Amino acid sequence: MPRFEGNRLYLDGVVDIQTVAALLPEGAAHVRAGAEVIDFGAVTEVDSSAVALALAWLREARAAGRTIAFANLPPAMANLARLYAVSDLIPVAER
Repeated sequence: MPRFEGNRLYLDGVVDIQTVAALLPEGAAHVRAGAEVIDFGAVTEVDSSAVALALAWLREARAAGRTIAFANLPPAMANLARLYAVSDLIPVAER
């Protein structure tokens, strides 16, 4: 379950095809409410749907006139983003 503190949305656990359907609208609501950083630091497992989720949240942020960045991307997610040639579309937050 994500938690929102300040301007940061913290994700934890597994982000995969099983969990993305619930995370998508919840995260989008936080983006609209002012989340600027999505932190994957406590995420334990990802699949390609995590990359799709990040891109969907980026679209949501742009539609709301906001910007977001991602912190602590799991290596597997960064590798998938490179594999799909979308890593340049996923902004990485300064620590």
